[in-house]
Amino acid sequence: MGEVFWLTEAQVERLRPFFPRSRGRARVDDRRVLSGIIYVNRNGLMWKDAPAVYGPPKTLYNRWKRWGRMGVFARMMTELAAKAQDTDTLMIDATHLKAHRTASSLRTKKGGRERSGDASSGAPRAG
Repeated sequence: MGEVFWLTEAQVERLRPFFPRSRGRARVDDRRVLSGIIYVNRNGLMWKDAPAVYGPPKTLYNRWKRWGRMGVFARMMTELAAKAQDTDTLMIDATHLKAHRTASSLRTKKGGRERSGDASSGAPRAG
């Protein structure tokens, strides 16, 4: 994974208006936690594999789930996209998909029968 990712202070200040108000106890460092969330999502890691510099993985996960449920990240993306200079073309992608290691073998025969294609006749294919 190499180097860790850190949001700049300017980037955090730009995002700060979207942060929900803290109730009761003060939140841990927003810059550290958001940088950790971005790092985990960008690299497709499990929360437990986040580098220790971002703090406890449970903190990253809890903030991700809580703010996601509250719509904080969606509002961030919507507002930042609306303020973009070039609005003719806009692409924001936060998806990350991994294929299972057996995904490439779905067309193989199992038990003498083919899993996809024309397996209705039951007869073995020539070839």
